[in-house]
Amino acid sequence: MEALCLLASLAATLVTSAFQSVLLFLRLLLQRRHDSGCGSAAGATLLYEGRVRHSRRRPAAHAFEYPVRYALVDLDRLPLPDHLSADDARRIASTSGPVHLLTIPKSVGYEQNPLSIYYCYNSAEQAQDGELRMCIAEVTNTPWGERVMFTFQPESDLVAKPLHVSPFMDMLGNWSIRADAPGDSLYVVISVQHPTLGNYFTAALHAKLVGHTSNPLRLAAFFWLMPHKVAAWIYWEALRLWLKNVKFLDHPRYLIQNYRNEALKRDLELRSSCRFLQKQKANNQRSSSTNETCEILNHIDNKSDESVTKRWCVWRDAQWPWS
Repeated sequence: MEALCLLASLAATLVTSAFQSVLLFLRLLLQRRHDSGCGSAAGATLLYEGRVRHSRRRPAAHAFEYPVRYALVDLDRLPLPDHLSADDARRIASTSGPVHLLTIPKSVGYEQNPLSIYYCYNSAEQAQDGELRMCIAEVTNTPWGERVMFTFQPESDLVAKPLHVSPFMDMLGNWSIRADAPGDSLYVVISVQHPTLGNYFTAALHAKLVGHTSNPLRLAAFFWLMPHKVAAWIYWEALRLWLKNVKFLDHPRYLIQNYRNEALKRDLELRSSCRFLQKQKANNQRSSSTNETCEILNHIDNKSDESVTKRWCVWRDAQWPWS
């Protein structure tokens, strides 16, 4: 049944994207005034080009990278459908300044966005200086289209895995995540810490600023078929993993009815146990992996135990044809 859903989704995407691509090219041909791309600082969207790299060390070694384009959008000036508004992000992050969203915009009717990040600042000066207050991750899995959003400290944070992002990974790992403030370049890295496989997987994004624009047509042309390419790379690398006999795992919803609640419990236990271990630094019996975990959580706000143990995290159900 899932294979049929996937084929139906791919067929619908191909037809829609082909039609909308023709319309886009016609609009570009008819456009009389062209955006230079270097534009002025008035552009509401910054354009980044870079590479995504995945590296898996166990149970089978597997690494790949591919080129990618991202947009960094000032949400106060250019709200995006199907994403948080600037006001919602400020409320969630408890900030009062600008909110910038790093994302791959939808192209010719199709969206494929494994990771988007909201960068939340307390003031315009902080945004200019790259002083981040809080980040919100927006993770979408392929091909189901489920989404989870959660807050994290940008310097580094540790999050109990909340979403089935790959049929070749179970739900037992923790995500170690770091996101530098975007400027002339940006860097995001997520590694997986697993109770039996250790630190066995890393995904990283490196990108450089290449321009900015407020022209919708230039934006559409810059990201033409970018989501489609990302999807193609995801499916191709999944096939390569399958050929390496890496075990294919069912979605946890078929195994655990309330797997989302289980993820929240694990996150609470993770943060609580690390807070306790930080208070017991004199204990020399801790493992190196535990030390690494607690070093990550040392960056978390230490104002109170309550601020450490609570995390904002919400899910969106799968979209058609997986719903």
